[in-house]
Amino acid sequence: MHERTAGVTMLRCEDARAVAREDAVVREEPLEIRLGGAPLAVLMRTPGEDEELALGFLVSERVVRSTDDVVSVRHSPQLADPDAEDNAIQVVLAAGVEVDLDALRRNLYASASCGICGKATLDNVLREAPALDDASRFPAAFFYDLPRRLAGEQPVFSRTGGLHAAALFDADGSLLVAREDVGRHNAVDKVIGWALRRGRFPLGGHVLLVSGRISYEIAQKALVARLPVVAAVSAPTSLAVDLAERSGMALVGFLRGTTLNVYGRRERLVR
Repeated sequence: MHERTAGVTMLRCEDARAVAREDAVVREEPLEIRLGGAPLAVLMRTPGEDEELALGFLVSERVVRSTDDVVSVRHSPQLADPDAEDNAIQVVLAAGVEVDLDALRRNLYASASCGICGKATLDNVLREAPALDDASRFPAAFFYDLPRRLAGEQPVFSRTGGLHAAALFDADGSLLVAREDVGRHNAVDKVIGWALRRGRFPLGGHVLLVSGRISYEIAQKALVARLPVVAAVSAPTSLAVDLAERSGMALVGFLRGTTLNVYGRRERLVR
């Protein structure tokens, strides 16, 4: 049975009280899909049902049409990196099933270059975007009203209920920009692109608020943008917390009313 959760330490804030507690977050790990020994894509996922994930991905990306096109799907043994155990799936296709790997890689959103264990993934991103040198601190009360203010900037969501959103706040709490998109990562990219076009990049001293959870991809994008804090109404993943701790970022989760949890660099919260 794959472990689906990981234990982390967080700061639980309720009104004026703050208490350090242990918490459980959902695990997030990369999974490399290989075809005939050649890497095709790396997906971020919660471990478990990896064979189903690989098959579903191959069908939805039109690599195969049915199980008749697949001889076997299994975890790759004897990986060079022991930390990558269970993070690679080997798919053997049936004779006669031809795949243009180069064309597939060009069309896939996933990338096979980020590493296939959590540690390697973090090492790679930190080589490109080093840990933050940012002294920003924020009181808990700074965050209380942010979700309501973001909701007021989501006109399409209010009509459809079908979009994610991201918003950027400065150190004074001013809402600078909010963007909606069907993909939460796209919404974050739109916010970063807005800042870039207006000469406000990098974004030291700012806070990013996202709808939904804080995944590794969102934490990675925030680090590249040099954001010291990412907040959300839901939970962070284990890999997002790991990246936050190593990079000097704070993740504010379960932001609801006057309660919130702080993960990663908890000292960014001023009590």
